[in-house]
Order: sequence, then C-alpha cells, then structure tokens
Amino acid sequence: MALPDELVFAPLGGVGEIGMNLALYGFGPRKARTWLVVDLGMTFAGPEAPGVDLVLPDIRFLEAEKKNIVGLVLTHGHEDHVGAVLDLWPRLKCPIYTTRFTAGLMEAKRAGEPGAPSELPINVVRAGEKIDVGPFEVEFVPVAHSIPDSHAVAIRTKVGLVIHTGDWKLDPTPLVGRPTDIARLKALGDEGVRALICDSTN
Repeated sequence: MALPDELVFAPLGGVGEIGMNLALYGFGPRKARTWLVVDLGMTFAGPEAPGVDLVLPDIRFLEAEKKNIVGLVLTHGHEDHVGAVLDLWPRLKCPIYTTRFTAGLMEAKRAGEPGAPSELPINVVRAGEKIDVGPFEVEFVPVAHSIPDSHAVAIRTKVGLVIHTGDWKLDPTPLVGRPTDIARLKALGDEGVRALICDSTN
C-alpha cells in the first residue's frame, strides 16, 4: 500500500528568536519528501557568545536531504532572511527564486564578498507571478515592509494551500515598496488556507 502524500512544515530557524529565518516545506510520503526552503538568514550573537558576531542556522538536515531540495525562495532582502545564503548555499546548490530587487542585492553582496560563490542560480520572479518548483506552486504576493520588493508566498500542493508571509505590515502608504495586497490575501483566504506561517518582528 502506497503511503499518502503529506504537507509538512519544519522551521530550522527564526522561531522564538529575531533573525536566522529558515523554513522548510516538505511534500510527499514520509520517507520520500521533496523540500522547498523559504529564506536562509543569519542573526547577531548576543552577550552569551563573546567574540562571535554572526550566527548561521544549522543545515545538517538539509545537507542530508540535498538531493530532495527543489528550490530556495527568498521573501525579501533583509539579512535575517538572506544573510546566510553566500555561506551556506554552496552546501546545497539548489535553484534560488526571488524578485528583482532582492536578486540585485544578492548579486551585489556576492560580487563584493571575498570567497563568495562565483555565481548564484537566481531565477527572478515578478510580483504576483506563480511558478512551479517541483510539486509546489509558489505565488509571490506583495506585502509592505521597510525594504522594497517584500513578498509573502502562497505555497500550493495537491493537499492544500499554505501562506508564508515573510515580514509584513498593513500600511496603505509605505515609504518604500508596494502596499500589502490585501485583496489578493482575501482571495487566498476565500480559496481556503490550511496554515498561515506568519513572520513579523515584534
């Protein structure tokens, strides 16, 4: 008897802490899951770690599942969401999906950091666009934040829809970037959402 497909969520960072955001979405039967990674950030060390400046997430599980990772989605360009990419992506080597401003930031960081990867396989996605990443359909929904081109992602599978917000706020006139697309979020809610993974500092 075939095992049923499941949709699972596994946060490897960013829960109960500021920064180091790293979320996994897995789809498929328990012993044969395909993984979508959302964000790959860092955090700043506190007084409990003297002499340490930055802390990166532990990706040993991802390294063990490397062949089953279909992509890394970046919601926006703040360091707590992208700051570990240059250091950790070479251990994963999966395609990267993000919007134009975040892609430009990543390329500028890569070009200016000694020892960075010679290239990053970034696929640029438009706001509002839906893309297929393995068994996941990923839709980039604009949200307001303090950096341009911030997005929530609507992640669809055969067993349902999950919304992962990235950092967001409800601000009809943000100083930078687009306002949160409330109408689209309402439409997604009307479609039926199995889970909302809501990420917002404070």
